[in-house]
Amino acid sequence: MNEYDILKMIKSIIGDKYIGDDCAYLKDLGIVITQDSLVEDIHFKRAWCTPYQLGYKSIAVNISDILASGAEPKYISIALSIPNCTDSHFIEQFFKGAKSALNGAEIVGGDITGSENKILISITAIGKTDNKNISSRANAKSGYVVITKGNYGSSSAGLKELENNGNNLELIKSHLEPSLDYEFSQIISKTIKEPYAMMDTSDGLCDALFKIAEASGVKITIDYNKIKHLQNIDREQVLFGGEDYNLVAVIPDKYSDIIKNADIIGKVENFDGVRLDISGQKFSKYSELNVYNHFGENYG
Repeated sequence: MNEYDILKMIKSIIGDKYIGDDCAYLKDLGIVITQDSLVEDIHFKRAWCTPYQLGYKSIAVNISDILASGAEPKYISIALSIPNCTDSHFIEQFFKGAKSALNGAEIVGGDITGSENKILISITAIGKTDNKNISSRANAKSGYVVITKGNYGSSSAGLKELENNGNNLELIKSHLEPSLDYEFSQIISKTIKEPYAMMDTSDGLCDALFKIAEASGVKITIDYNKIKHLQNIDREQVLFGGEDYNLVAVIPDKYSDIIKNADIIGKVENFDGVRLDISGQKFSKYSELNVYNHFGENYG
């Protein structure tokens, strides 16, 4: 099994009123809320990043989900489990890095516990929804266009640099210190009045596009040549490499030019048995995507 299958099972048991998007939209409270966990040697290795970078990225990946909903990031809670051999320098630098990623949000609490031998991080983030149109991946409609900004595949390439003791600092920084596009998020949610879909690309561009297409019951067609990426980033990294933390939005065509320097990379069509078409490369099932499986090939 993979994360996709596990979530489908969970939804069949507890329902899907709030499960489906990266943030739960609690309309009666006027907030969205999300939670992500980072596990040492699964999501990060201490040898590859400083405590400061780890603190920064732990916050950034959660704020990215808030931005993908269209909400304004406001409050953060941090649960940190650390081995008893962890020194004060790690704690100091981790929280300095976390603070550097807040961009107006606040850390309001959390929990610190011991762990046997690995660092475990769990972050809860809350966003404010006042005067904003909140996204859902189920809102894409035929005739909508797909827009995004930023380069794709850089974080995946940065991870390979770390794995191979490479020295391309630009790619490594893309992986360890992702930048977030607050402007893209806020213009979309404040301008568009109709339902729209938006996700971050934390699990890869194709992952986000397929999930939007499936949840909306449509087909998304993408022109690969319109997806920006740096030189020497291969197609697999561009389409399936995770942790770029760009935003991709599926919106009515009349709003296609509201984001300065955004790239229109595709369109939404009626479903014809194919969910995602990348310049002729067709995907009908999620299992056909070359996405990362958090649980390994033999899990379940």
